[in-house]
Amino acid sequence: MYRVSLFMRHFALALCLGILAATLWLNLDAASYYDFIEGRIADLHAPAFFTNLLPAWLTQWSLQSPALTPASLTSHGLMALFMFFVGKELWEALILERGALSGPQSLVPLGGVIGATLGAALVWILTSALIETAAESSLGIGWQVPLGSDVVLGYVLGRRVFGPNHPALHVLLLVTIACDFLGLLVLGLSYPSGGFFRLGWLALPLLASFGVWALYGRRQRLNASEAARRRGLMLWPYILAAAVSFIGVAAAGLPPALGLLPVIPAIPHADRSFGFFAEAENFLYDPLNRIAHLLVRPLALVLFLFGLTRGGIDLSAAAPTTLTTLAALWIGKPLGFLLGCWLAARITRRTLPQGIALRELLLIAMLLGIGFTVPVLALDTALPGGGMAEAARLGLALSLLAAAAALLLARLTRR
Repeated sequence: MYRVSLFMRHFALALCLGILAATLWLNLDAASYYDFIEGRIADLHAPAFFTNLLPAWLTQWSLQSPALTPASLTSHGLMALFMFFVGKELWEALILERGALSGPQSLVPLGGVIGATLGAALVWILTSALIETAAESSLGIGWQVPLGSDVVLGYVLGRRVFGPNHPALHVLLLVTIACDFLGLLVLGLSYPSGGFFRLGWLALPLLASFGVWALYGRRQRLNASEAARRRGLMLWPYILAAAVSFIGVAAAGLPPALGLLPVIPAIPHADRSFGFFAEAENFLYDPLNRIAHLLVRPLALVLFLFGLTRGGIDLSAAAPTTLTTLAALWIGKPLGFLLGCWLAARITRRTLPQGIALRELLLIAMLLGIGFTVPVLALDTALPGGGMAEAARLGLALSLLAAAAALLLARLTRR
C-alpha cells in the first residue's frame, strides 16, 4: 500500500479549526454569527433569455436560497471543489489498474456500503417515530442526513487506529467516499428542486463532458499526433466544461456540490492507481492529477470556511433529534455495514482484502459512526431547519466520540 499524502491531515486541521471558531462564535454571540453566515452577498436569478425562451418550471433557479450568502457560497459552490477532489479518487479506483474498486475484493466492502446506508436510514426512521417530539417533524423526515460519512476526519482518526500504511485504512477511505457520494445522490433524488422534469438539465453536463472529451480528451490516444496530444494536456478546456457541468447539475435541482463530477471521466488520467490520496500521485502530471495538485492548497481554505459557516454547534440544542442522529450513526450504520459485508461475502463468495480480519472490520464499522461534513450538507434539504436542524448538528458533532471507542477497542484487541 502506498502512503497517503500528508495534505489529508492539513484538511482535517483546517476543518476542525473552522468548526471550533464557529462553535465559540455561535455560543458567545449567536446574533452576529447568524448575521455573518446568512448575510446577503448577491441575489441569484435565472438569466433573462432563459426565462423568455423556456417554460417557467424549467428556468426557476434551483438553489435552496435565492440569495448568495457565505453559507450557501461555501456549501453549494466551494464544496463542489472538494467533492471533485474526492470524486477523482473514486473514479481512479474504478477504472485504473490496481484500483481499489477494480478487483473482486472490493465487492465485500461495497456490500458493506449498501448495508450501512440502509441501516442508518432504517434506524433513523424507527427512532424518530418513537421519540421525535418536534412540532415540524413528520414520519421519516430527515432520514437522508446520516447516510454520508466524513472522509477527512475518518482518515485522520483511522490513521491513529490502524497506523499510516495499514490496508484497513484504504478500505476505510473506500467505504467513506462511497457513502458520501451515495448519500448526496440519494438526497438529490429524494428532494429534486422543481420536480423531476427539471432533471432534463442534466443533458448540459453530459454534453459538456462528451464535448471536451471528443475535442481534447481523446487526443491522448497513442495514435494521435504530438500536436494533438499537447492540446489534450491543456487544462482550460476541462475547467470550462466543469463550469458548464456545475450550472447544469444545479439547474437540474440536484445538490450543486455534485456539479463538477460529470466531467471527471472526460479528463485524461494516469494509467494506474496508487491508492486513495497516495503520496506517489504528487509525481504524476496528467491533466486530472495536475488539476488535483492545483486544488490542494485552496481546499484547506475551503474546508476551514465550511467549518466556519456550517459547523457552528449550539451546545444547548440537545433534543430528541440529537438522539435520533446518534442512533442512526452509532447503531444503524455499523450494524448495517457488518451485515452488508457478511451478505456480500456469502453471495459473491469473496473474502475481505488481504490484511483485513474481524478486528479491523469492527474498527472500520465503529469509525463509520463518525459523520459530519457530508451529513451537514444534507441538513438544510432533509430537515425543516430551526431547532430540529441544530439538534441534528449537535448529534453529528457528538458522533466524533466514536473515535475514542475505536481507539480503546484497538488497544484492547492489540494486547
